[in-house]
Amino acid sequence: MPMEPLAIDAAHLARRYGRRWALADVSFQLRPGQVMMVSGRNGSGKTTLLRILSTAIRADGGRATVAGHDIVKGRDEIRRATALLAHQSYLYESLTARENLEIMGGAPPTSAALERVGLLERANDPVSTFSAGMRKRLSFARVLLQKPAIAFLDEPYGQLDPEGFVLVEQVIVELKRGGATVVVATHQIDRVAHFADTKLALENGRVA
Repeated sequence: MPMEPLAIDAAHLARRYGRRWALADVSFQLRPGQVMMVSGRNGSGKTTLLRILSTAIRADGGRATVAGHDIVKGRDEIRRATALLAHQSYLYESLTARENLEIMGGAPPTSAALERVGLLERANDPVSTFSAGMRKRLSFARVLLQKPAIAFLDEPYGQLDPEGFVLVEQVIVELKRGGATVVVATHQIDRVAHFADTKLALENGRVA
């Protein structure tokens, strides 16, 4: 019986900023449908790792395949197969919530996604009127709309209230049930640990 292809296969990934190695010799494998928690203090390399795997930045060393594609040669294919929830929302301030999803999500139905994150009543309001927490919710709606094979969530609990914390966990479970692989970089270890299939702890850019 053939083995199932890996969702992520990373070997000796490294990234340098000036003289400092933000990431060094990080290796792991992740199967489709798994949730991986990436933990570590600020500056430990969590964001750098997610940005490399989502092809937002290039690695200075090592190799990786994501959704079966090489992070150097298959950047376009990886971006089509993945979704990144980053620190920055990358939302258009002058557009409404619905318009942002129509442009960046790439597919209907936007109303269902907005309702899922509690923003349907604000669908036609410009993002410039949204609080930080509402922007984060809209970013989650975009992830859901993309239906990614792999979702990278960088500090997903940031800027959310306790009700939003519950939403984060529900979205992660929904993605997993739909067959998606989810990589969660977080300080909220206690909230994620109970449903994570595997864990990766980083310290000073290395696997702890």
